[in-house]
Amino acid sequence: MEQKHYQYILFCDFDGTITAEETFVGMCQKFAPDIFHEIGKKMWERQLTIREGVRTVIESLPSSLYPDMLAYIDDIEMRPGFPEFLCYCNNHSIPVVIISGGLYDCVVRKLGDLINNVEAIYAARVDASGDYLKLYSDYEYEGELVAKAVIMDNYRAQCRIAVGDGPTDIEMAKHADIVFARSMLKQFLPEGKKYYEWDNFFDVIETLSVIIDKK
Repeated sequence: MEQKHYQYILFCDFDGTITAEETFVGMCQKFAPDIFHEIGKKMWERQLTIREGVRTVIESLPSSLYPDMLAYIDDIEMRPGFPEFLCYCNNHSIPVVIISGGLYDCVVRKLGDLINNVEAIYAARVDASGDYLKLYSDYEYEGELVAKAVIMDNYRAQCRIAVGDGPTDIEMAKHADIVFARSMLKQFLPEGKKYYEWDNFFDVIETLSVIIDKK
């Protein structure tokens, strides 16, 4: 089937971007503190890839913990302006694709009814039917559990927009025409890569309004 072609399309991270804090890291620290400390150190020192590290941590957890893990997301605040941002994008025919390095069920639970304003969600899936959690992803590539740039290639657009906050968003930003970066993502972008700094989604709306009006 031929791909639909968009004028604009926006790819958005979830943890620390849509949410006001790194929910996946916080969840791992709460439910698997010892192994997360050990594995997190190895990932930071690049002894393990993100793909290997995340799978090791999640699959160390008994399935009986999964309902509590999902409930953890309920108390995490969304970054201000996200519902308004989705409304803005819908009004300007800009599909919003959420790509998370965390868990699909957490994204869906946090979005609630807002999911109706999202084009698609990509994240790792969890099988909790056995004694221990099993993690799988349709977009594992090299060291990534959810390869954001590979997912972006599923869509054709004249202008690709990326919104992110951390190191796992680097490849997404590299492959975007317009980048909104905050926090650690700013530090890890390739030299010379232009980006717009942002703090909340009202900032993104304001900047996009100027960019789109110019075109």
